[in-house]
Amino acid sequence: MKTGSVEPAPASPVEVTRYQVVRRLTRAAAHSDDQLIAEAAALAEGWAVLVDLMGDVVCSAPHAAGPEGVRAATHPQFYPNLTIRKMAGAVLVITPGTASPASRIDLVARTTVDLLRMRARVRREEETHHAEQRLHTAVLHLLLSGQPHLAIDVLGTAATHATVFRLSGQFVHAAYQTHWRAAQPSVSPKAPGMLVCMEGNELVVVALHGLDHDRHVARPVVARIAARHQLAGGVSDPLPLDMVATAWAEAGNARHGATSGCLASATFLGSHGLLRVVPAGRLARWSAAVLKPLNREQHRTLEAYLRSGSAQAAAAVLDVSEGTVRARLRWIGTLLAAELDNPTVQAQLLLAMRAPAAPVRISSSARLGPDRPLPTDLLDPDDARRWASALLRPLDKPLRIALRCWLQHRGRTAPAASELRLSRSTLTDWLSKCGRALSLDLSSATVRAELHLAAETIATPEDTPARLPRRGGRTYRGQQP
Repeated sequence: MKTGSVEPAPASPVEVTRYQVVRRLTRAAAHSDDQLIAEAAALAEGWAVLVDLMGDVVCSAPHAAGPEGVRAATHPQFYPNLTIRKMAGAVLVITPGTASPASRIDLVARTTVDLLRMRARVRREEETHHAEQRLHTAVLHLLLSGQPHLAIDVLGTAATHATVFRLSGQFVHAAYQTHWRAAQPSVSPKAPGMLVCMEGNELVVVALHGLDHDRHVARPVVARIAARHQLAGGVSDPLPLDMVATAWAEAGNARHGATSGCLASATFLGSHGLLRVVPAGRLARWSAAVLKPLNREQHRTLEAYLRSGSAQAAAAVLDVSEGTVRARLRWIGTLLAAELDNPTVQAQLLLAMRAPAAPVRISSSARLGPDRPLPTDLLDPDDARRWASALLRPLDKPLRIALRCWLQHRGRTAPAASELRLSRSTLTDWLSKCGRALSLDLSSATVRAELHLAAETIATPEDTPARLPRRGGRTYRGQQP
């Protein structure tokens, strides 16, 4: 039976070695399936067709050989003079030229099939790669939207805590592609790893871990990424999975103060952080009791207000008018029976917002107020004073008074400087000294809240602006009392 109307290509006048056959086919495979099939046809000095299992031509060289290749793939018994090789999902048909030795045709066919299989495997890996990236992004959004249980179900992970890294810079997209594998993203139950994804122009890494297990493993990896690609990165404190939104905000705040090629931590509270000092179950129950009267919208409004520092800024976050935010806050204050303008109440509420979710439904309620900065439901008075004293020990009396006054004014420098009778530049300098002495970022709402609770816990009648030691000089306003 005739093999078809397609004429074989003229015989090549130059002898081709086995090494050259493999090399030419490998180079062609690096470009595309079409180029690989075209090279196979040239080396066979005939034509070549790749047919899928549905009988459609995937690619052919020359193009007119397609129909004949389909017939040969469908009825190979009628084409004994052709080289037909079956592979997963496709059939390769090669018609040799009249002068092509059988050994070369066999080599071309075997090598082409191997390369086609390799390309198919690479495509599957790329598809899996993209699917994993989409999975990581979807899980991140679940965590940020306050649905940790759904995220855990998707991941099947035993992780209970997360540390968030947010990096930005000119080469962030290159860093993402280069370090996707290097960061070893994984979500296996036995080895909680990392979520790695792009959010806008940020490279986001969420390290998943237990309360104490592998909490510091991710940082060296991400630090190398930041240094190699000159990215500025922010790092949150390790927080429970239901607090990833808080960790996200902390990492974002820290990133703004980071230098290129370095990571900056949101807080350096470490063992002094209240989330580690107060037993987790006790903190969760107190938080649930405090926030029990609020629905989801009110909770979100309050958190936006506490973290942004003003109703105007919260309105931009919530995409509503400032008047709407103020009306909501008035109603929230009524529900909580608390004065939301009081800085101590704000610090207590922010602590409640950051606490892990209670494992059981809470029926009791808790009261907020400035009379006891750290309620006895959290720490007894002696433990509270020991915690606050240890946290603020690096500060001398003038710095402690200045910091306390500034925190009472909710981080506003002008009114604090006026009450302290200091110039703004002097107070700014003193606050910088406080930040360096405590190794803390005072721009963080979380840090300011805990410092405020600590300062109020150990405050005495002597810790007031009127008792600020005056050393004279231009940096002080007014007369020494």
